[in-house]
Amino acid sequence: MNKYHKQLQRILKKGKVQENKKGNITYLLNQALHLKPSDLLEIFEGHGIARNKLKSELELFQNGERLTEKYREAGITWWDYCGPILVNSYPTYFEKLPSLIKKINQEKRNSKNYVMFLGSTDAESNQQPCLSLIQFQIDNGKLVISAYQRSSDANLGLPADIYHLYLISRQIDLPLKSITLFLGNVHIYENNLKLTKQLLKGKSVRFSLNV
Repeated sequence: MNKYHKQLQRILKKGKVQENKKGNITYLLNQALHLKPSDLLEIFEGHGIARNKLKSELELFQNGERLTEKYREAGITWWDYCGPILVNSYPTYFEKLPSLIKKINQEKRNSKNYVMFLGSTDAESNQQPCLSLIQFQIDNGKLVISAYQRSSDANLGLPADIYHLYLISRQIDLPLKSITLFLGNVHIYENNLKLTKQLLKGKSVRFSLNV
């Protein structure tokens, strides 16, 4: 069982139940998911991920694209509920990522922490980013990525974020050492509990989006 699936299993076994306006959740607080390249390979080979759509999504984010119509043209429909425009959401912050990556590639300073913050307190938003911070460090010539997520939908959001971070790492001219995600609240929605159990038994499932 790969590390991502083990995290799902921990939520099912040890999670607490909380009422939520989007639907009740089973959750754990302050979890850490430390992934080496071999762990990423296991996850990508053993878990269905919409790689092409997520690659297109990240490109649109980095281009600062805010129109949900452009995402639909790429086959991405999960932003439709936000209306025609993504307000103060991922593109607002990810459009700054190319310049940060360029800076990292130029400097490659072991002594420096390169950080991108996402989200703004009390700012109007129709989808506040669940990913709050990405930190890039260089350790003995290898790239170490750390990310903090304030809230993580373990079924849909978490594997997508893992893949996005992997794609980001490939834009940096250094071998990847690890990606570590710190999950403030990682949860499974009540309507996806049975499907999660089926997934861990090796069955193919399709999770529901809660908005």
